[in-house]
Amino acid sequence: MSGTGPFGGSRNVLFGIVRLASGRADGIVQFGNSVQAFLGSLAPLIAFPLVGGGLMLAEGRGLSALSEMLATFCALLAPPVLSYWLARRWGREALWLRFATAFNWCQWAIPVATAALLLFAGLLMRLGLSNTASGLVVVLGLAGYGLWLHWFVAVKGLQVSAIRSALLVFIVNFGTAVLVAGPGLLALGLGSGVHSNG
Repeated sequence: MSGTGPFGGSRNVLFGIVRLASGRADGIVQFGNSVQAFLGSLAPLIAFPLVGGGLMLAEGRGLSALSEMLATFCALLAPPVLSYWLARRWGREALWLRFATAFNWCQWAIPVATAALLLFAGLLMRLGLSNTASGLVVVLGLAGYGLWLHWFVAVKGLQVSAIRSALLVFIVNFGTAVLVAGPGLLALGLGSGVHSNG
């Protein structure tokens, strides 16, 4: 994740992830500000659903595999599209590629945070906290950290105010959720309506 290529000679993506994930603003300079760097950050995120979809297709689950792959690609591509729209409106278009590249790479901090929270929840259960409460700690902690990381990367990457960054986080996450879950919920609602009329 370092060296020449899309990230530049002196940049180290892993170092940048660690710095940003721990709240260090200087981590943003470790990410490239080019189309090549952005595509390089997106490729690993796309590879996993492609492999998963291929395995599902091999098992004969064609329609289900296609549906899940499309939903995953939508979840991956909606954030850059929505954030680019906001960056253009705010006059931060020149900074967007570095922000989007950093955002993609920082998604790999989430599994690490999940593991840490699970260990913490295990400790809480040993101290007597119920399974339900421990699970809630994990869910809320992970959601809070993920939203904060998105907000922090936007503040440092796009150089916008805390309020604008919070607005970006809301629009991107809400818009992505609607695009991913909306068609399925609409189909479910239409199906229920057809059955009730029948």
